[in-house]
Amino acid sequence: MVSTGMIVLVGAVCLIAVVLTLYGMKQEEDKQRKYEEAGEGAASEFARSLEYETKSLKSNLPSLILIYVITISLSILALAFYIF
Repeated sequence: MVSTGMIVLVGAVCLIAVVLTLYGMKQEEDKQRKYEEAGEGAASEFARSLEYETKSLKSNLPSLILIYVITISLSILALAFYIF
C-alpha cells in the first residue's frame, strides 16, 4: 500500500516538473513568435541573440534549477519514507 502511494507521489512530482518546464518553453516560444511577426532585420536579431545569451543564464537557468532541485528532493524524500 505504501509503495503505491510513493509511486503516485513521485509520479505527481515528476509530472509537475515537466509541466513547469513546458510552461517555460511556451513563454520562450511566444517571445520568438512576436519577434518573427515583427519582421526585424538581421542586425536586430543578432543583438537580441547576444542579449538572450546573457540574460537566459540569469533568468531561465535558476528557474529550471529550482524546479529540478525540488523534484529531486521530493523524490529522495519519498524514497526515504518508503524505505523507512
